[in-house]
This record gives sequence, C-alpha cells and structure tokens, in this order.
Amino acid sequence: MKYFITTLMVTLLLAGALHAQDHHFDPPWNTPPAAGVAFTVPGIDNVPDLYGDIIDPQLVIFFAGNQFMVIDSLITDFKKTYPQYKRVFAETLPPGILAQQILSGSLVLGNLRIAIQPDIYTAGKGRIDQLKDSFSLVKNYAGNTLAIMVPKGNPKKVNRLSDLARKDVRVSMPNPAWEGIGKRIEEAYVKAGGTTLQQTIMKDKVAKGSTYLTKIHHRETPLRILYKQADAGPVWFTEAYYQQMIAHPVDLVRIPEKENIRASYWAGILKSAPHPEAAKAFMDFLMGPQGQGIYKHFGFTPPEL
Repeated sequence: MKYFITTLMVTLLLAGALHAQDHHFDPPWNTPPAAGVAFTVPGIDNVPDLYGDIIDPQLVIFFAGNQFMVIDSLITDFKKTYPQYKRVFAETLPPGILAQQILSGSLVLGNLRIAIQPDIYTAGKGRIDQLKDSFSLVKNYAGNTLAIMVPKGNPKKVNRLSDLARKDVRVSMPNPAWEGIGKRIEEAYVKAGGTTLQQTIMKDKVAKGSTYLTKIHHRETPLRILYKQADAGPVWFTEAYYQQMIAHPVDLVRIPEKENIRASYWAGILKSAPHPEAAKAFMDFLMGPQGQGIYKHFGFTPPEL
C-alpha cells in the first residue's frame, strides 16, 4: 500500500510538471490585476485580451490586438496622470473582430456575452476609414513594420519572405478575413516575389496544411512557434521584439525595406462614446510625451506628421 501511494504521488507530481511544461509559455504575458481571487488556468480559463474593469467602467478602449504589450504601462500611467479615472476596460482583439463588435453591439466569448460600448477604437488606417463617419476625432499615434518570428536559432534558416514558400517551412499566417495585418503581409509577399509567392503561401500551402491561418495572430503565432508547431510567422516587428523582451526563445528576422510595408495606427473617439471627457483625456495622454514614450519603448515607430 505504501508503495502504491508513493507511486501515485510521483505519478501525480510528474503529471503536474508535464501539464505545467505544456503550458509554460501561455498568456497572459501582461501583469494581471492584483485584486480579487486569481483564477487563471493555463489552457482552460485564460482570457488575455480583456483587461480591467468591465463593470461600470469610466473609460472603454478597443485597441488593435497587436498592442497588448503596451496596456500595462499605458493604463497604469494614464490613471496616475488622471486619477479621477479609476475603472478602465480595454480589449486587444483583432481590429476586424472589434469592428464587428461595435456594429453588432456585443461580443460572445465562451459562455460570456459582453455588451459594452467603446469610447475609443484604434486600428490601421484602412479600418478607420471604413468607420470614418463614426468618429468625432481621429489621430495617428504610432507606426510599425513587418518582421518574421522564428524559433531561437532559426533552425529552418528562414532569412527572407520568399523562404516561407518552401515546402519544409510551416508558416503561421494571420487570416486576412479579419486580421488587418494579413492583407498587409500579402502586399509584402507580392513585393518580394510577385503574385506567385503570394499564391504559393496563401493558396497552395494553405490547401496542403503547411500554412496555418490564425484567428488571433498576436497570440497564436508566438505560441505555435514556441510550442514547435510552426517554423516561421510574419508578424508586426513589435510582436517579435516583445517576445524577445520577455525572454521567450524566439528570434526576429528583419525584412528589407524594399519588401516591407509600413503601418500607421489611428485612434478615434466614437460619436457614441459613453464617456467623452475621459476619451478626450486619454487621447491627450496617448499623443503626449508619456504615451508616445511607452509606444517607443515597445518598438513602435512615431506617428506620421
């Protein structure tokens, strides 16, 4: 009996260790709120792209998803600068999903329905232009370029966009259907190798299963690379840069300017904003030296003047 109990304990400990190992790169990568009961279960209950106070918020911001890494500093410093705003809620989902949420009035996540109106929506210029009649004020606040994220050491020797067409390279690729970056990456493919390269990666390799189309690329691509499910993934430069900042075993392959594209990020205060004064305060903070300094720290380029 003693042997059985000892064996069982060892088995359970090993199982726990394996479970922890299976999920040791899982988000949230940000710092969770310090209050309340902590109940994040890796692989089961983990909601990394909803932040802060969803009950009676004083400010609601829908950020383009690839900006999740700025949230800790941005919201914390905003609250210090404007202490009258204590309850802030933010989402960092793909901009196409956020746009659908605005238009439909709600988002369903698992068994949770979230019916909340944003004060501010941020996205690339194309998406902002689609909703231009919805805003009372729009500002360009940051920019970005593309890079390729690969596992540490770059075992498949991916050095350029055209390498993503190779049969032996498994690609994690944002789905252009709802990820703004997806369309921009396709533009870069055409610049790097014409429509042949674009079709090979986005049609032929998708059909064969060696290009995987993500639903939320700023979470899926890093995880697929970290868990050895992908050999390379085109991402915004800041996403690969951030994974290196937090010491995850990835490398960043730079894309030459002639094959790259530049993105500009825009923030708009919605005409329907429930908290217009708070939205204006946040916009001032975002465009001011503190907000711009935070974006620079995480690798974003300055706004266009």
